[in-house]
Amino acid sequence: MLHKERYMVTAALISLWFNVVLFMLKATAYIFVRSLAIAADLAITVVGLTVSIILYHSIKLSAKPADLAHNYGYGKVEHVCEAIEGIVLVGIAAVLSILAINSFIHPGHVSFPWVGLVSSSVGFSLNFIGAFFLFDLAKKSRSPAVKAEAIHYKLEGFVSFSIAIAFMLTIAVKNTGLSFIECYIDPAVTIMVCAAILVPSVKLSRQAFFNLLDASISETNKREIVMQLGLNADSYCNFKSIKTRQAGDKQFIEITLILPRDMSFSMAHIISEKMENDIRHSVRRSEVTVKIEPCKKDCDLIMDGHACPYLV
Repeated sequence: MLHKERYMVTAALISLWFNVVLFMLKATAYIFVRSLAIAADLAITVVGLTVSIILYHSIKLSAKPADLAHNYGYGKVEHVCEAIEGIVLVGIAAVLSILAINSFIHPGHVSFPWVGLVSSSVGFSLNFIGAFFLFDLAKKSRSPAVKAEAIHYKLEGFVSFSIAIAFMLTIAVKNTGLSFIECYIDPAVTIMVCAAILVPSVKLSRQAFFNLLDASISETNKREIVMQLGLNADSYCNFKSIKTRQAGDKQFIEITLILPRDMSFSMAHIISEKMENDIRHSVRRSEVTVKIEPCKKDCDLIMDGHACPYLV
C-alpha cells in the first residue's frame, strides 16, 4: 500500500471511530437534555460520521490508476468529499438557525443541564484530540479530503466547547435572580454555533467547487516548472502552452517544447524525457507530459544563414 493510501486509511478509521463514540455520547445526551444546541452538535457529528464512511470507501477509488473511462485517474473524488461535507453543513446551519429563532419566540427550559455539560466537555476533548491526529495525517498524505475532515473536527470541538460554556451559564443562573434568561441561553448559543459552522463550511464548499473545475496548481509549483525550463534552456528553441491542473493531491502538467526542425527523433525524445523527469522530481506527486513541435525556421539566426545553435 502506498504511503498516501496508508495515511488516508488511518485518518478514515480515526475519524470513523471517534465519530461513532461522539454520536452515541451526543445522542444519549440529547434524549435527556432536549437541547437545541446539542441537536446542532449532534447533526454536525452525523455529517462527520457520514463523510467518514464516504472517505473510507473513496480511498480505494482515488488510488485507482487512470483508465479508458477516466484518463486522469480518480483523484477528484477527494474534492467531492469536501463539497458534500461543506454543502450539508451549510444546510444544517440554515435549518437549525430557523429552529433557534423559533425558540426565541416560544422559549423553553432544558432538562438535566449537568448531563449536557458533561457530554459537551467530553465531546470537545475527543474532537480536539481527533483534530490533532487528522491534521498530522493530512500533512503527510497531502489529501484535501483528510484536511477537510480535520477542519471539521476542529470546528466541532469549538462548537462543543461553546455549548459546554452555555450549560455552565444555565446551571449558574438557574437558582438566581437571573433565572428568567435561562430559557434564552440555548437558542442564543445555537445561533452562534450555526454562524460558526456557516463561515468555514461556505469556504470549504467554494474551495471544493473550484477544485472540481480543474484549478491550476500552486504558484510555488509553477515557479518550479519555470525554474526547470530555465535550467534546460540550452536544449530547446522555445516553449508554449504550459497547462496545469489539480486532482486531489495529484498535479498534472503539460508543456509544449519547440525543437529544431532538423533534430533527430531520438534526440528530441531524449530532451523531452529529461524535461519530464526534471519537473517530476521538482514538483511532488506530478504527472508530466512534454509535447514536441518543430520550429518554423523563422528565427533571426536561420534567416541570416547561420547554423542552428541547438544542433551543434
